[in-house]
Amino acid sequence: MNKELLNLLRTLTDEEQEILKGNTGIIKNLYINSSTKEIDYKRLLENGKLIQVRPHTRFVHFPAHTHNYVEVVYMCEGSTQHIINGNKVVLNQGELLFLNQNATQEIMAALENDIAVNFIVLPEFFDQPLKMIGDENNLIRDFIVSCLKTNNKQIGYLHFKVTGILPIQNLVENLIWTIMNDKQEMRSINQITMGLLFLQLMNHTDKVTSGGNYEHDMLLTVLRYIEENYREGELSVLAEIMQCDLLWLSRMIKRLTGNTYTEHVQKKRLSHASFLLNSTNLSIVDIGYAVGYENTSYFYRIFKEKYGQTPREYKLSQRDKNRSKK
Repeated sequence: MNKELLNLLRTLTDEEQEILKGNTGIIKNLYINSSTKEIDYKRLLENGKLIQVRPHTRFVHFPAHTHNYVEVVYMCEGSTQHIINGNKVVLNQGELLFLNQNATQEIMAALENDIAVNFIVLPEFFDQPLKMIGDENNLIRDFIVSCLKTNNKQIGYLHFKVTGILPIQNLVENLIWTIMNDKQEMRSINQITMGLLFLQLMNHTDKVTSGGNYEHDMLLTVLRYIEENYREGELSVLAEIMQCDLLWLSRMIKRLTGNTYTEHVQKKRLSHASFLLNSTNLSIVDIGYAVGYENTSYFYRIFKEKYGQTPREYKLSQRDKNRSKK
């Protein structure tokens, strides 16, 4: 991490100085509505802002609490220990923790060199990032959507063990820098940066653990399998991996998501096909094959059903749009 930024985050806050003097624990009125154990975004965010960052308070145990916002914790250096919905989570350097506002969190006392940053994020901030990751089911989208639902406790947290993955580290550091420096007119840039972060995290689903119920954990396994095996992955193979009955798994996917396994695979394939059509010079036949369709006529038909254009028409229309932006 940038040394100048890290040194700034290392500086003792007024609250930490009082804690080290032995005068106080956490100063509750900085965070918490006195009648609840809920940390209130109104005490942490300036009027009109949808996102803010603050250094995590060290040297003191933070008792169990909830938030009325989405919290993202990034571990810049050292480690912190959290109890989230009864689960112990150790956050190490370079890792990210996304917390649903309905999750109950307790934090053990951090030491001087345990430097973490807390992002305070209102759900509406995620409007643009959600558009960037599309409408196909994936664990990031499911988590953010769950945060938008009142009293939804299905997905308590996502813990990304992404230490050393440079694009992710750079995007998080960019967010910290722009927000801490209070740059004007940066909301759209910060939202796009968050969207890019989501897209990067979607490429590392093997490095995430979640705090959900059994059904959510099962669904996470399904979506991760599709993300990594959409070209050739079969539901029968997944059922063997999960050691469950094929018909039962098929029915569970339909009940929990409203779509069949095949529909999920098709959404993923067509989404990637649209990306390749827009960003490469591959032939349409090669693109169809690359996403799992050897029958070009079938690829043309289902692509047109989804996007209202044939792959060729889509490619030409995207090329015209890109030229008009220049």
